[in-house]
Amino acid sequence: MTVKELAERLKLTILTEGDLDREVIDCYIGDLLSWVMGRAPEDSAWLTVMGNINSIAVATLADVSCIVLVEHAALDEEARQKAELHDVTILQTDDNSFELAIKINELI
Repeated sequence: MTVKELAERLKLTILTEGDLDREVIDCYIGDLLSWVMGRAPEDSAWLTVMGNINSIAVATLADVSCIVLVEHAALDEEARQKAELHDVTILQTDDNSFELAIKINELI
């Protein structure tokens, strides 16, 4: 499933458009950035509340397909600009991580 398909099927808001055609083959939940950096699977949807510039760096290093800000977590402007510069897709939802992970698991 692509990031675009994921966003459409789960009605996720697209905050930044990176590579919407990138495949999503897994899901990872985490807010401790150093933990995520070493453990998030490549090509996963990363579910977090961390909408700051450091999360963009972690997404790039971990090579995730997208960041999904859960519980309507905010994306700060500096992070938005950095995400656009590095083609990191950021999505947003009102769902919590657990609810969204279940939905993603059913789709992939």
